[in-house]
Amino acid sequence: MVSAADRAKNPMRTSVWLESGKSAGRARRAGQPAAALDRERIIAESVRLLDREGAAKFSMRRLAAELGVTAMSLYWYVDTKDDLLELAMDAVAAEVPVPDVSEQDADWRDQTRALAVGYRAMLVRHPWVSPLMGRYLNIGPNFMAFSVAAQTVMARSGLPPHGVTGGLSAIFQFVYGFGTIEGQFVARCAEAGVTEDEYFAQAMGTVRERPELHEQFAIAEELMEARGGDTVAEMRERDFVFALDLLIAGIEAKREG
Repeated sequence: MVSAADRAKNPMRTSVWLESGKSAGRARRAGQPAAALDRERIIAESVRLLDREGAAKFSMRRLAAELGVTAMSLYWYVDTKDDLLELAMDAVAAEVPVPDVSEQDADWRDQTRALAVGYRAMLVRHPWVSPLMGRYLNIGPNFMAFSVAAQTVMARSGLPPHGVTGGLSAIFQFVYGFGTIEGQFVARCAEAGVTEDEYFAQAMGTVRERPELHEQFAIAEELMEARGGDTVAEMRERDFVFALDLLIAGIEAKREG
C-alpha cells in the first residue's frame, strides 16, 4: 500500500474511498488518545470550518484548534488533509435530495429538475466545494447516489444511449457553473457585510456614473429589465429556471422516436 506521505505528495492520488478500510473509519489502535473524538465529528467540524473560512485557509492545525485537540491526534482518523477534504465533500453531497428512481412512471423532467435544484443549492451553501471537485474522484457513497440517480433519470429521457452522457453534461455542468458563480457572489457579499441587493445596487450605480461603461452596458440593462424581478434572488431564479427549461426542451428535441 502506498504510504500516507507518498500519497500526500502525489498529484495523481486516487481516493480515500479506494484505500482499504479508510472509508469506513478505523478501528481503535493501542495508545490512541481517549479524547471524545471520532471521524464523524472531525468531518462535521471540517465542513463548518470550510463553510466559514474556505479551503485556502483550511489546515489540520486549524481544524485541531477548533476541536480542542492536537493536530497529530487527527491522524488517528485520516491520513492526509486531502482525505479529509474528500470526506467533507461527500458529507455535504448528502444534502442533495435524490429522487426515487425505482418509480418507473416518474417524469424524468421533474426528477431532473429536482436533482438540478438540489445540486445548485448545495454548491451555493458550500462555495468551497466547486473549486475542489476536479481534484477528486468524488466516488463516496453520497456522490455516487447522486450520480447513479442522475444517470438513471437521464437514461429514461429517450435520448439515444450515446447521448445520455451529453445530456448529463448539458444539465449538470450548467448547474455547476451557475451554482459556482452564485455561491461566490453570495460569499463575496457576506464578506463585504452587505446584502446581495445592496451590492448589486452599488455596482450598477458605479456603472451608471461612468459614461464609457454605461454606454457599453446599455444592452445588458435592457435585457435585465425585460427579465424582471425585484431582487437579485428573483432575477437569478428566473434565469436558472428558464435556462434549465431550455436545456430540458433541447433534450426532448434530441430524443429517439
